[in-house]
Amino acid sequence: MKRVLAFILLVIMSAFIPVSAIEAKVRIMDITHIKGVRENQLVGYGIVVGLPGTGDNSRSTQITNKMLLRNLGTVIEQENYIQKGASAAVIVTATVPPFSKNGDKIDVTVSAIADAKSLEGGVLVQTILKAPNGEAVAVAQGPLSVGGINKIAGGSSARTAITTTGRIPGGAIIERDIYTEIGDEDSITLCLDKSDYTLVSRIAKSVSQLAPAQAIDGSSVRVQIPPRFINDRVTFISLVENMEVSPTLEKAKVVVNERTGTVVIGADVKLLPAAVAHGNITVTVSTTNDVSQPNSFANGATVGFENSEIEIAKAPGSLVEMPANSNLNDLIRALNSIGVAPVDLISILQALKKSGSLQAELIII
Repeated sequence: MKRVLAFILLVIMSAFIPVSAIEAKVRIMDITHIKGVRENQLVGYGIVVGLPGTGDNSRSTQITNKMLLRNLGTVIEQENYIQKGASAAVIVTATVPPFSKNGDKIDVTVSAIADAKSLEGGVLVQTILKAPNGEAVAVAQGPLSVGGINKIAGGSSARTAITTTGRIPGGAIIERDIYTEIGDEDSITLCLDKSDYTLVSRIAKSVSQLAPAQAIDGSSVRVQIPPRFINDRVTFISLVENMEVSPTLEKAKVVVNERTGTVVIGADVKLLPAAVAHGNITVTVSTTNDVSQPNSFANGATVGFENSEIEIAKAPGSLVEMPANSNLNDLIRALNSIGVAPVDLISILQALKKSGSLQAELIII
C-alpha cells in the first residue's frame, strides 16, 4: 500500500515540473528555409478614382487620366477638363509567394505618390504589376481598405491613421506561373534564418539520420538527396523539415529604443565590477515683468524691464557598486534603488558598455 501511495505521489509531483525543466524542441521548418525558394516583389503605377475631393492636383495625374480615357474609347481635348481631386496617382506593390500559379490571388498595397490628402473611399483602376526584369506578372484592381479617417474642416484636422496608404486583400491576380527550382541536381541547402554555428551543427547531425548532411558555414547545411527521393523531393523535404532539434541560447543582448524610452534586457546579461553614480539636477528659470516709473519732476520716460530668478535644485547623488558577475536581477534591483528613469537607464547602459562592464551586445533602435 505504501508503494502504491508513493507511486501516486510521484506521478502527481511530476505533473508540476516547470516547463523550463523540460528540454524544448523546435522543428527545422521553423528556423530554416530552402535556398532558392523565395518570394518575388512586384510594382506598378496606377490611378485611384472615386475620391471625395481628397485626390492630388498634379499634372502627371491629369495626363494619366486623359490617357486612361483614351484607351477606353473616350476622347477629351485637354487634361484639365477632368475634375481635380477626384483621383490620385499611386504606386502599387505586392509580394508573390513561391510556387504561385496562374489565377492565384495576392494582397496589394497602394500608396499615393503626389499631394493626395487621403485614399479613403477610392477604387484602384486595373494596374499591371511587373517584376524587376520588366515582365508583367499580375494585374491589380479593386476598392481600397484604408483603416482610418483623416478629416480637415475650418482650419482643424483629425486623423486616426495614415490614409494615404491602403490595401486591397486579394486585389491582384497572378497571370503566369512562378517557377521555383528546389535545390541542385542531387542536393538541397537548408539556410538558417539567423546565423548560429551551434544550431547549424545540430541540424546537420539530426538530418544525417535520414540523409548525408554537412554544415557549410554558420547559416547553411547541404543535404544530399537519397536516390529514392530524387524524383520525389517534396516528400523528402517534408521529412526533413518536420525533424526536431534543440534550440541554442540567444546571445546576451540589451535592446534600447531611444524614441520611446523602452529598454529590454536579456536574461544572460552579466556585469564586470562597476560603480554607477546617479544624481538629478533641476534648473528653474522664472521671469517677471516690471515697470520703472520716473519721478514726475525728473522728466524721464517709463521703462519696462524683466526680473529673472534662477533656482537650482540638486538632489543628492547616489553611488551603487555592482559586484563581479552580477546578473539581470542584480542590475535591475540596483538601478531601481537609486530611482533611475528609463531615459536615465539608457545613458547608464551606454556608459557601462563603453567602460567594458556590460557583457552583452547593446542594440539601439
